[in-house]
Amino acid sequence: MTEPTWLDEIRWTSDGLVPVITQESGSRQVLMFAWMSRESLRLTAEEGYAVYWSRSRNRLWRKGEESGNRQKVLEIRLDCDEDVILLAVEQAGGIACHTGRHHCFFRVLRNGSWETSEPVLKSPETMYKR
Repeated sequence: MTEPTWLDEIRWTSDGLVPVITQESGSRQVLMFAWMSRESLRLTAEEGYAVYWSRSRNRLWRKGEESGNRQKVLEIRLDCDEDVILLAVEQAGGIACHTGRHHCFFRVLRNGSWETSEPVLKSPETMYKR
């Protein structure tokens, strides 16, 4: 299978990855940050659901493969420097974070310390089989 040429227009890191910001389409809330490889970005475009590269597991990671909280990709954008991807998604289950929260940016710096500003919507123990 021939790889799509649009992938050549992306400025990949030295380890073959590109940073990805994932945003909820309706609310415009930034849900998470992750990485993609050429293969994961190609699969995302082909399948219509977010596929990331897990650096900790060193493998492809289909968002929601365990939790069921998949991300349907509505749009893929490339920034002006061609080195960051922005995904507009519909977030299944309303949970994007592995901690069971709506998004991953749930800590706010206030008076010199990090405060949790978002509630846990679903216990991680019920979403993941570990």
